[in-house]
Amino acid sequence: MPSGQRETTVSVPLTPTRSDLYWRRIFNKYDKDNDGKISYVELKEIIESREYDHDLPDNVVDKIMGLADRDNSGYLDFREFVEMMQNPDLKAVFGHFVARYVHSIIPHRGPVDTTDGTYEEEYSCWPPAVCMILISLLEIVLFCYDAALGKSDTTGPMAQLFIYNPNKRYEAWRFLTYMLVHVGVVHLLVNLLVQLFLGVPLEMVHKWWRVTLVYLAGVVAGSLATSLTDPRVYLAGASGGVYALIAAHIATIVMNWAEMEFAIIQLLVFLLLAAVDIGTAIYYRYYKHMTQNIGYVAHFAGAVAGLLVGIGVLRNLEKRKWEKRLWWAAVVLYFALMLAGVLANIFWTSHFL
Repeated sequence: MPSGQRETTVSVPLTPTRSDLYWRRIFNKYDKDNDGKISYVELKEIIESREYDHDLPDNVVDKIMGLADRDNSGYLDFREFVEMMQNPDLKAVFGHFVARYVHSIIPHRGPVDTTDGTYEEEYSCWPPAVCMILISLLEIVLFCYDAALGKSDTTGPMAQLFIYNPNKRYEAWRFLTYMLVHVGVVHLLVNLLVQLFLGVPLEMVHKWWRVTLVYLAGVVAGSLATSLTDPRVYLAGASGGVYALIAAHIATIVMNWAEMEFAIIQLLVFLLLAAVDIGTAIYYRYYKHMTQNIGYVAHFAGAVAGLLVGIGVLRNLEKRKWEKRLWWAAVVLYFALMLAGVLANIFWTSHFL
């Protein structure tokens, strides 16, 4: 090493810590071939994939590799990767290019030993989050069809076919399809707002099939519970599924609290959305005095189903012992409640006379 030049070394503890788990998660994300090393090509792909276009000079990757690859192996092992990400010389040598590069990978919101923000790194646009969008479009099409006939208050042909009608309980599809029809424009818009703004982000992290299970579980739980507690109520709207999404988001925040950015703010937003939806239900029931409405039990049952199914199927980035016990409890309780609801609706015939 030339005289006067001092090598900067950042020590990495040998005992795994919370910080190590965070860096390991980042390292594994970019170790494309899972060989335990990040090659020159992989390092180049990391930088070029982060919306830089042609901002970076051609020699930036060479300089980063030259600084970080201390054993000149042509690869960055895990220790070298951590040293690279923590090396204060990077910003001084490469200016704002490396600052942007590091910021794109590591959310800087506090000390380096935090995992806050790891959940947000899991957001992905592939496969595209289209499930909630397709369901919403279907709800809009059916509503517009009835509205074009001048019947937007669940008296149209589509609403009459799909609404949950307690006098037609033998048409089992109504326990699910009532989510497709709505009582007026406000009811439709509120449900669309919640399921798109909550459902799409959930899909981007947890994939469409998990979110679909949560949503449909809330819809079915809402109709099963309402038919037992209030057997004369008609059901229309997706509020059971919407409340399932809200509860699933709350479950996600609780299970990934340490990994999520601004978890408290997100929790407050979801509670606010729930309050708006409850306010809409109260408006229709007590101010408009509508008999074909969504019962409060559907809201509650949908939320319970979303919470239990969310704990059971949504991704948990860092499993802890108590969370494993909670998972088993949620799965067993959900299936027990659903089985009881189905059997009661089939065999408790005297209740519906």
